[in-house]
Amino acid sequence: MSPVPPEDPHLPPRSRLRFAWLALGGLALCAGVIGIVLPLLPTTPFVILAAFAFSKSSPRLHRFLAEHPRFGPMIADWSAHGAIAPRYKALAVSMMLAALALSLWLAVPQRVLLLQLICMGGAASFVLSRPNGPR
Repeated sequence: MSPVPPEDPHLPPRSRLRFAWLALGGLALCAGVIGIVLPLLPTTPFVILAAFAFSKSSPRLHRFLAEHPRFGPMIADWSAHGAIAPRYKALAVSMMLAALALSLWLAVPQRVLLLQLICMGGAASFVLSRPNGPR
């Protein structure tokens, strides 16, 4: 039986929880990337969740996200100030409105519209209530 290599002191201990955080980070990042082109999914909260999950499981992936030219500024603003930049707020709310308009145009059932209004209203309220940050 070969000896177990020493663990990197910068990594969290190997455990099922680490793999759960890694899986959550991967799923959140996928949802965030899909949210770039699909107006029903907001990108910013999923990227922030992915960064948090990767900070618990993979310093390398966390660093990749934090240094990414598109996602890095979002993460930095959120980490430092709990902030979402005004342009991301405007983009998120306009995409929610576009998705709602599409649902109206497609004449989706009223209960679906009501559910969309409740969910998107809550998401928009949260996004708009965050500080703008220093930028």
